[in-house]
Amino acid sequence: MMKRFFGKGLCLPLLPQCLPQHLPQYLLQCLFILLFLVAIPAMASSSCDRPTRLRFSFFPQGQLLNNGTLLAPMFKQLSAVLHIPVESVSMSSYGAVMEGLLAGSVDIARLGPASYASVRKSDASITPFATLMSKSGIYNARAPVSYYSFLIVRQDSPLTIASLKGKKLALVDPDSTSGALIPLNTFSKEIGTPLARYFSRIGYSGNHEQSVRLVLSREVDAAFVASTSLALLIKDGAIKQSDIRILWQSQAIPHDPFVYRMQLCADIRQKIQKVFFDTKNPSVAATLDALHAEKFVPASDSDYQIIRDLQQD
Repeated sequence: MMKRFFGKGLCLPLLPQCLPQHLPQYLLQCLFILLFLVAIPAMASSSCDRPTRLRFSFFPQGQLLNNGTLLAPMFKQLSAVLHIPVESVSMSSYGAVMEGLLAGSVDIARLGPASYASVRKSDASITPFATLMSKSGIYNARAPVSYYSFLIVRQDSPLTIASLKGKKLALVDPDSTSGALIPLNTFSKEIGTPLARYFSRIGYSGNHEQSVRLVLSREVDAAFVASTSLALLIKDGAIKQSDIRILWQSQAIPHDPFVYRMQLCADIRQKIQKVFFDTKNPSVAATLDALHAEKFVPASDSDYQIIRDLQQD
């Protein structure tokens, strides 16, 4: 009887006489080999995340400055390119967005510079890939890829920085850059004392829009807010530029980073970048117009070293 052996116990029958005795074992081993070969690409792809929906989150801005509304055209275009739904994940605080990224329940997010620097300490795979270049406007003519922290009061208020001592102040969120980090660090150094000693009461409003409204409604005497948020409120007609007086302005702050988890498969990350940087696409153009921005530009971790330096002081 002629037989060909492929390893121990494996017979490839060449004559009909082999079939009854060896066919079941032979077929089982062939099936095992086939399944192993099929599993190889699946095992390779399991090293990256390929979600059935892309979860996009952002820090709270307020009703008029709601990121979910401002970014809606972008969500539509991302869904069309990725061929999966894009879910807008609203969070109640900056910290909640950070926790979502760390837990893997958020795939892509718009963060503030300080919240990005903080979350990067916990997970170096959270990577910035884009930021905004603002249109020339009332507060950003000299630095379109930056913004500022403003200390604002009502226009009709006689208050100065010196006379604010003992007054009520609104900050935004503990993880806000212009609404917390800069005031608590840079401004407090300039006045030579911690904010808690300078003001009689300090509270967190939750978002920049609310801080502006607290000032205008006289519930607080002053607030630290982002120049970009103030500019958007003026552009949308929610307030007048003449309603507000700026007492103090910080040095330039790098614009908010858009980040994703590097665990996303490379082709998904590449498609996300392609959408962001396609300025000719109507959906992207509509998002940029809503954000009062000229275009998205590439961002990198090194752009936010200045923020890390402040956090370490």
